[in-house]
Amino acid sequence: MKAKNPFEVIKRPLITEKSTKLVEQGKYTFEVMQGVNKIEVAKAVEAAFKVNVVAVNMISGRKKERKVGKYTGLRPAVLKAVVTLKKGQTLDVFEV
Repeated sequence: MKAKNPFEVIKRPLITEKSTKLVEQGKYTFEVMQGVNKIEVAKAVEAAFKVNVVAVNMISGRKKERKVGKYTGLRPAVLKAVVTLKKGQTLDVFEV
């Protein structure tokens, strides 16, 4: 298997009300590339941000049909990862 660039695996951080509350517990939410597993996400976060990952939970969002006028289409499927860091570590990506 080819080693992947950490920033190819991690698309972007997700900053919502719920994910902001999770930051207080040491959990950070990212949108990740389709087809990656928990181990790849953990290695990518550790390599990109120089932190220790304790656990990774994955959330798979399905495609959704949307209409614009008379046209219909599909919004893409989204894969999210909730990453739990070692106690005492933080990511400054989520600081406001």
